[in-house]
Amino acid sequence: MLDALAHTLRRHPGRPAVLGTTRTGAVRTQATYGELADLADRYTAALHARGVARGGTVGVAVRPGPRALAVMLAVHRLGARAAVLDPGAGPDVLRARLALARPDVVLADATAQAVAGWARPLARRARLALPDLAELGPVATVGPRLPGCAPALDGGIRAVPLPPPVDGDGDAVIVFTSGTTSRPRAVVHTRSSLAAGMATVAELVRPEAGRPVLGGTFFVLLPSLASGAPVALPARSAPVLRRQLRRLAPQATYLTPPQLRRLLVAGARFSGRVWTGSAPASAELLTRVKRAGADEAWGVYALTELFPAAAVEQADKAAFTGEGDLVGAPLPGVAAKTDASGELLLAGPAARDRYLGEDPDPWVATGDRARLDDGRIVLEGRRKDMILRHAENIYPGLYEPALHVPGVELALLVGVPAGDSDERLVAVVQPGPGADRDALRAALEGPLERMGTARPDAVLLADIPLSGRSLKPDRAATARLAADRLATTRLAARRLSGRRLSGRSRG
Repeated sequence: MLDALAHTLRRHPGRPAVLGTTRTGAVRTQATYGELADLADRYTAALHARGVARGGTVGVAVRPGPRALAVMLAVHRLGARAAVLDPGAGPDVLRARLALARPDVVLADATAQAVAGWARPLARRARLALPDLAELGPVATVGPRLPGCAPALDGGIRAVPLPPPVDGDGDAVIVFTSGTTSRPRAVVHTRSSLAAGMATVAELVRPEAGRPVLGGTFFVLLPSLASGAPVALPARSAPVLRRQLRRLAPQATYLTPPQLRRLLVAGARFSGRVWTGSAPASAELLTRVKRAGADEAWGVYALTELFPAAAVEQADKAAFTGEGDLVGAPLPGVAAKTDASGELLLAGPAARDRYLGEDPDPWVATGDRARLDDGRIVLEGRRKDMILRHAENIYPGLYEPALHVPGVELALLVGVPAGDSDERLVAVVQPGPGADRDALRAALEGPLERMGTARPDAVLLADIPLSGRSLKPDRAATARLAADRLATTRLAARRLSGRRLSGRSRG
C-alpha cells in the first residue's frame, strides 16, 4: 500500500491530497499529491544522510498531517521502522519506552519540542508531557522551527540521488500500548502486516477517487490517498467540525464515538458512510448517526495488534437481541476463536508480528471475553473487568449494551468494594443532552429486570469520566465516582435518620 501510494503521488501531482478547514468550515488544501511526494523525498534524503538504513529505528513525535505522512513514507522507503511517541504517556514512561526501542534519531515538530521545553507548564494543563527529547537520542525538527528547537531534518540537504526503495519484509512500526515504566510493552508491525491491514480498510471502505474522506488516522490516510481520494483532517472544535462536514459532504467519515456524540449535540448532519471505533459504539449511537443523514453507520472492532478485525452496520447491531456486544463477523483473512477461559483470540495477515523483545506469536490475545454467534463476534466484557459479587463472577460487557436505551449516552457497570473481598455492582448511566431523567429511569427498568442475578445494587445517573487519546470510558475513575456518590448518599441518609431520631427523643 505504501509503495502504491508513492507511485500515485507522482502520477497526479496537482491533485489535492490532505485537506484542512477554516473556522467557517471552508475547505483548504494543506498539501497536494506532488507536494507530499517532494516532502517524502526530502525526508528520505535527509534520513539517509544521517545514516538511517534498513533495520534502523526512527522516533516520531509529529502531529497527524502531511509531514507525519511524509515521514512514514521516507522511513518505509529506507526499510527502517518508526517508533511512535505519545506525549500523553508521561516523561518517565517515554524514557522507558524509547530505551527499549533505541531510536537512531527522534523526529519532532515544534509543538512536541515546546511541550518538552519552554511550554511544559502550559502543556501540563492539557495533560501532555515529554522528557527532554535530547535524552532519547539525536533530535531533528520536522516543519517550521521555533527558538530552542533542534536543527531542521532537511536543512542544508541538496538534491542528491535517492537510495532505491527497500523491498521485502521487515519491521515497519512500533506502537507502545501498555506495560509499566520498568517493563514497557510495544506492538511491532511488519511491512507485510501493515500492508494487509490497510488493504482490508480499502476493501471495507471502498474509497472512490476524487471524493473526499474525513479522518485523521494513518489507516484512513493511506488507503484513501492510494485510491485517489483526498483526506480531510477533522477539526478539533465540534462547531467547526459540523461546518466542515456540511461544506465537505465526505463520501466516508471516520470519527471516534466521543467525536460523534459531540457532533450530534451540535446538530451535525452526515453524508455517505460513517465509521467509528477506538471505543465502544452502541446501537443507539449508530442509530442516531443514521438519523442525522448517514447512508450507513458502522462500528469497527480493532486493536493496535490487528486493525481492523470486525465490523458491524447499524441495522445488524440494532436487530441483535442477545446478551453482549455484537461487533460483527471477522473481516476477510481474520481467524477468530476462544480459549478455555472464553478469551477471544485473533489471527490473520494484518496481525502484529510480535511484542518488542518477545518471540513472534500468530495469535493475538485480545483480553476480551467473547463468544462466536453464527460466525459473528459477540463481546462479553474485558477479562480484567470482572466483578465478584456474592461469589458470582459478573462480566460487565455482557450486560452493558442492554442499558443503552434511547436517551442514554454511555453506560458502565462497575464494582465498588463492599468488604470481605465482595463488591457492590453499580450501573453508572450518562443521560444524553436534554433527556428526561425520570423517563430514563423508567425505560431502564425492563433491561435491569432482564439482568437477573446480575441486576445492579444501585443505578447512578452521572457523566462518565473519559481517558486516553481516544477518550474511552475510564472504568477505574467511574468506579471511584460511584464509590464517592454512594458514600455521600449513605452519609446523608444517616444524618437524616439521626435528625429524625433526635426529634422523636425530644418529643
